[in-house]
Amino acid sequence: MTVISAQNLNLTFQTNDGPVHALSDVGLEIGKGDFVSFIGPSGCGKTTFLRCVAALETPTSGTLTVNGLSPDEARKSRAYGYVFQHAGLYPWRTIGANIRLPLEIMGYAKSDMAGRVEKVLKLVDLEGFENKYPWQLSGGMQQRASIARALAFDADLLLMDEPFGALDEIVRDHLNEQLLKLWDQTGKTIAFVTHSIPEAVYLSTKIVVMSPRPGRITDVIESDLPRERPLDIRETPEFLALAHRVREGLRAGHSYE
Repeated sequence: MTVISAQNLNLTFQTNDGPVHALSDVGLEIGKGDFVSFIGPSGCGKTTFLRCVAALETPTSGTLTVNGLSPDEARKSRAYGYVFQHAGLYPWRTIGANIRLPLEIMGYAKSDMAGRVEKVLKLVDLEGFENKYPWQLSGGMQQRASIARALAFDADLLLMDEPFGALDEIVRDHLNEQLLKLWDQTGKTIAFVTHSIPEAVYLSTKIVVMSPRPGRITDVIESDLPRERPLDIRETPEFLALAHRVREGLRAGHSYE
């Protein structure tokens, strides 16, 4: 089943300095249960594509569907959760209250909200932290709370815009492991933006390599790594071969400049 389908997708922003071509002729299919990473240089359209999926930007031309619906229809049907680069937790609300926020906006019953918060806190290994405030948690824990908030209404699609980019390498490795476990447990489809080649290769079933602006897809790499991936898989010949192909794809993309 296709979750995200893009065909001949283009997006041009009109600015005072002239048009900015953010996406150019993007075509992509993402299937149910895929973990797809988008990698490329800054400004290549990775986040812009995610924002189009989330109906936060409107393509200039081409077609884009989410579960067979337009992005705006998918948003109204609560088809996805969105995890931003920064946790974006409200400091005056507890962790539990931050996670409840989208459920409150959507009008869920209080009894239902309590069960959902408990479930997602367990999924991200934050049991016992419901009554803490964001400032009492580390950066990595805050990002896990942000992921829990995106999971609270149980959308099948999770959009993640470089959620671990600001974290140190040790914390990032740990959260990569946890995210793979969460993906395996929930069976969700994940679209994940990153600047890290090892992160993209470690996490993904499919890696989308993008060129500098205007954002084009230069390669779509299917991973043949096993579903269970300990961190030391990054030292195997298979992993290094995939990483090399991603690196070559990024270099090829720069040849457009």
